[in-house]
Amino acid sequence: MISLFGDIYRKKKVLVTGNTGFKGSWLSAWLLKLGADVYGLSNGIPTEPSHFAATNLKDRITYVEKDICFLEDVEKVIKDIMPDFVFHLAAQSLVRVSYSDPALTINTNVIGTMNMLEALRKVNNPCHAVMITSDKCYDNVEWIWGYRETDALGGKDPYSASKGAAELVIKTYANSFFGKEESNIKVTSVRAGNVIGGGDWAKDRIVPDCMRAWSEGKPVVVRNHNATRPWQHVLEPLSGYLRVGQKLFEDPVLNGEPFNFGPPADQNYSVGELIAQMQQLWQDSKVDVKKHPDKNEKEATLLKLCCDKALHILGWKANLNFQETVKFTVDWYKTYYEQKDDVFNMTCDQIEGYVRMAQDRNLVWVNGND
Repeated sequence: MISLFGDIYRKKKVLVTGNTGFKGSWLSAWLLKLGADVYGLSNGIPTEPSHFAATNLKDRITYVEKDICFLEDVEKVIKDIMPDFVFHLAAQSLVRVSYSDPALTINTNVIGTMNMLEALRKVNNPCHAVMITSDKCYDNVEWIWGYRETDALGGKDPYSASKGAAELVIKTYANSFFGKEESNIKVTSVRAGNVIGGGDWAKDRIVPDCMRAWSEGKPVVVRNHNATRPWQHVLEPLSGYLRVGQKLFEDPVLNGEPFNFGPPADQNYSVGELIAQMQQLWQDSKVDVKKHPDKNEKEATLLKLCCDKALHILGWKANLNFQETVKFTVDWYKTYYEQKDDVFNMTCDQIEGYVRMAQDRNLVWVNGND
């Protein structure tokens, strides 16, 4: 792979919280390819199967199993590792779970985020922290425009509220503590959503639901066939997170700045269109889409982000179109269910393919341009 992100991650200690999750495990794999010494912090493996287990990442990184809801444990991890970079992804990430267990959601997403920031503040070892929240941190009024980083935070459901609150905590620490001369910590928050890709087996997500069902020849159960989302492959926001970590390292003035990462505004597709595109790529797929009987929780039908700030300041924009995003995703699952022999190499091959495509398209973040 070509040198990426100014080669700043090579031989650096990088802590990924939530490393056993879908996005965290993909980020860990990419950081390994960048030459980083990767550390993970999580309270366990959230799904069975999982991308983390399938890629055998436990034997490739240094993994600590602790709960971010306990400050003393988090502080000990930070003291023991003294990371150069932190990517904080650990969270309760499911909207439906937030309705059944709002206390867990708020405790993990708000108090857990505060514990990470407080541990960094108290240890004060030089560190650049990228705090990952969600596009659902915005107060979604379902307008047609993409939400900007200056728009109102909030949310009507417990998950959205927890992410909006986490953003306020990050802003408080960035301005009250990390902006001072005596602080060695620099922090930024990043917002993305509706990420798909190989190795996601979370409940109540359309792609994992389809892959599980189709691999067993069963019908797919869909909650909202007409819901429109700005679908993006998992490598899209991860390239943004790595890019913003690089720029935060190079330019401390970005301390406290939030950034959105998402696909172009014209790449919104419905759940039905996503399913149809996946079915074209899944051979011998003859399944029916059934309406889910549970309609108790209200789910937003329209939510997209404006990513102009990331383009202007970071030189970042998305790489894959909708068809490429779906192909990357289905190809991964098909290979997994047919072979299962070397999932880590398969993941690395997709990372390399993604980077080659970005290079061919002369994207700023991949070619080392400012």
